[in-house]
Amino acid sequence: MAKKATKSNFRKYVYITLGILLVLIVAAGLKIYEDVLSPNVNVISGETAVLYVHTGQNFEMLTKDIDGKKVLRDVDALKRLVKILGYESKIKPGRYKLTSEMGNLQIIKLLISGKQDPIDIVFKYADTKEDLASFWGKQLEADSLEILKMLNDSSFAAKYDLTTDNIATVFIPNKYNFYWNTTAFKLLDRMLDEYDHFWDSVRVQKANQLNLTKPQVSILASIVQKETHNYTEMPIIAGVYYNRFEKGMLFQADPTIIFALKDKTIKRVYGKMLDVESPYNTYKFKGLPPGPICIPTVQAIDAVLNLQHHHYIYFCAKADFSGYHSFAETFAQHQINAQKFQHELNKRGVR
Repeated sequence: MAKKATKSNFRKYVYITLGILLVLIVAAGLKIYEDVLSPNVNVISGETAVLYVHTGQNFEMLTKDIDGKKVLRDVDALKRLVKILGYESKIKPGRYKLTSEMGNLQIIKLLISGKQDPIDIVFKYADTKEDLASFWGKQLEADSLEILKMLNDSSFAAKYDLTTDNIATVFIPNKYNFYWNTTAFKLLDRMLDEYDHFWDSVRVQKANQLNLTKPQVSILASIVQKETHNYTEMPIIAGVYYNRFEKGMLFQADPTIIFALKDKTIKRVYGKMLDVESPYNTYKFKGLPPGPICIPTVQAIDAVLNLQHHHYIYFCAKADFSGYHSFAETFAQHQINAQKFQHELNKRGVR
């Protein structure tokens, strides 16, 4: 009887042990599934989240950043798996799109592959190099101050037969596809490639026919851009300034004064404003200013290249504030048009 009892107790012990082992195996399996395969992206089904890995960011810094932005449901689970696999130093910088069904293993594979999701950037317009740097600094990892530093680097500009005044003309408004971790240098390099592509043989030929360089075309286009938003008038206004350029006359373009004064709030240019000491003061210096007063649209650039040949020397805004202009061949006729507009400005209290 004693032997039978001993065997029975042994069986019970084995069963209990196996049961405990089974529970532990199931628990371990569930934990492994949770840490490795279970969806861990903190979005509802069908949606996506974006994870940014900054250049030079170590794994600890990355996980703190992820935790702070609540990109994942369980950051600790990701940390455990990365450390088990020994991938702490293999994660590549970039902008990664995470889908709702992704588990930690999928996330890790993505981060070490460097296969980031590119972004579409629509660049439309900028007033100054500072605005330009600020815009791209908000879109890319490259710091705006780093971009501005490159735009102000005379040795860099000289490599491309440009100056720090006119280098901004290489930025052509368009839709671009970039990787988020693009550096300032790669941004400028890409823009120079796009610039060369934009200036095809047809545009270059038209610029040559006007005896204008590519930067000069863009500089003139920037003035035209500031004078009107009506694309139908752009070729006419371009023709006015080209006539002045050909005759060696002062441009006397009010937008260049506003640019020189660095005051976008100015609505009316007059008096001492015209005395500002600046190479951009076209009331003092003949010809084109040294650089653009904004980044012109493609329409403005093409308006210059396809400018209307006429005999107008003067123009001013129409007194009805329609946004259109009155053009004149003589100063006498221009004075009549200008007086009408000045009278309306005074009437409306525009200072």
